[in-house]
Amino acid sequence: MLAMDVSTSMLAEDLKPNRIEAAKNVAAEFISGRPNDNIGLTIFAGESFTQCPMTTDHTSLLTLLKDARTDMAATGMIEDGTAVGMGLANAVSRLKDVKGKSKVIILLTDGSNNRGDISPMTAAEMAKSYGIRVYTIGVGTNKVAPYPMMVAGGIQYVNMPVDIDIQTLKEIAATTEGNFYRATNTAQLKSIYKDIDKLEKTKMSVKHYAKRYEAYQPFAMAVVFILLLEILLRITWFRRIP
Repeated sequence: MLAMDVSTSMLAEDLKPNRIEAAKNVAAEFISGRPNDNIGLTIFAGESFTQCPMTTDHTSLLTLLKDARTDMAATGMIEDGTAVGMGLANAVSRLKDVKGKSKVIILLTDGSNNRGDISPMTAAEMAKSYGIRVYTIGVGTNKVAPYPMMVAGGIQYVNMPVDIDIQTLKEIAATTEGNFYRATNTAQLKSIYKDIDKLEKTKMSVKHYAKRYEAYQPFAMAVVFILLLEILLRITWFRRIP
């Protein structure tokens, strides 16, 4: 299960072309490389919702991943902010009942929890109780990042401080026996997903039913018919012959 931050800060361009597009592109490669996996997507800013439930229909999943945009928060479709706990809790609720040896959430964010009614560590304990490992990714440079802002003359870039709660992301990963990763550029993000890709690939259980066809039955019926015919002839026709 993927849990992705789509707050407006993900428009920062320290990753190319920006954080949100880099995250989506790398996640799409990850999904395409695991064609048999059951994968879903939750997104979060100041609140969280399920963009795509768990599915093996990766064509639909990739389309919905592409449609995940920061303007959902910018235009008020969802509240802006960073509800890490809500995003993680939502992902847990979608994954907890899925059958499989390996239950994994990849949580990607560029900020600190500042919205929502569920704290990140409460959500981490929920994940732990269901045997779900959480791999956390803090994305963004170490100090400041260029951020585009609309002004009267067009777009103006300002340097915004990077505010990732690394300690909490580390604690989430440790609580659930996952790993914490730090991505300061697109190449590192790709490397992180490749590392996570080494996780066990679990297959869905599919039951196959086959109707047995007894090949000998027609022959057996023919033999029975011949025997009955012979008996009938003995008690009728053959008795009439002197």
